[in-house]
Amino acid sequence: MQTTVASTVSFNGTGLHSGRPVRMKVQPASAEYGIWFKRTDVEDRDNLISVHWASGVPSPLCTVIRNEAGVEVRTIEHIMAALAGCGIHNALIEIDGPEVPIMDGSAARFVDGLIKAGQRELAAPVRVIEVLKPVEYRDGEAWARLEPSDGFQIDFHISFPDAAIGTQEMSLDMSNGNFVRELSDCRTFCRQADVDAMHKAGLALGGTYENAVVVDGDQVLSPGGLRRDDEAVRHKMLDALGDLALAGAPLRARYVGHRAGHAMTNKLLRTLFDTPGAWRLVECDGQDARKLPGVGVCRSDLPMTA
Repeated sequence: MQTTVASTVSFNGTGLHSGRPVRMKVQPASAEYGIWFKRTDVEDRDNLISVHWASGVPSPLCTVIRNEAGVEVRTIEHIMAALAGCGIHNALIEIDGPEVPIMDGSAARFVDGLIKAGQRELAAPVRVIEVLKPVEYRDGEAWARLEPSDGFQIDFHISFPDAAIGTQEMSLDMSNGNFVRELSDCRTFCRQADVDAMHKAGLALGGTYENAVVVDGDQVLSPGGLRRDDEAVRHKMLDALGDLALAGAPLRARYVGHRAGHAMTNKLLRTLFDTPGAWRLVECDGQDARKLPGVGVCRSDLPMTA
């Protein structure tokens, strides 16, 4: 059955790019509601934004959604990954600014809060988007693809010149709480040269060595180093789960990303839904539901970093 949070959970922090303090609440919602953001600081126009691929605004640095009134929320990928990874299908997210708080740069604190808040089952079945034939989006050497699968799997490959990251790849079945155990604590990362460029452009104003993994050549500049040797590719998989949550329902598919990012995953979803015969919406039975992210998740699955 569809779920929502059993009680309201609050998150306070700083926006990664804006550097502004922000308060956010994830609140219960009814069946078939989906996930919506409400900008409580906006009062002169429509302040509700649906978390949906059609609301996505292609952006290379983060996931952005915008409504027809021009109201937007940025950097939603980590909270969306947490909701998807915990199996939450319906929620209203109230936020008093334009950007979700970065927290520690991962989804771990969001997951921790959602698990503490608990889940409530709703009187409506879960429906999944079943991918029926491969669809792909390419841009130069980067590409992303969705393929048919009887569950939900993410495969990712990255390659960076900095030896601290280098070439990494990973494949993960997203069922049985694997997102929470294997990906949720993995932080966003960047190169020191990129940080300098973003600062000059007025971006990453809330970024610190504590809420992002910063590398320079073979050096990890963030205190404490890496949480996992392949933390970078794991974070890219976390981002992919959050970006794919804009599909509007859980996916029954295999996602493969090669140097892919936020904008590419949104364009891949648009390609999927624009391709006749590439997908169908099906109701989940009990056996299928056990293959979805979030089923059976408990707090002991969460790495100690939360």
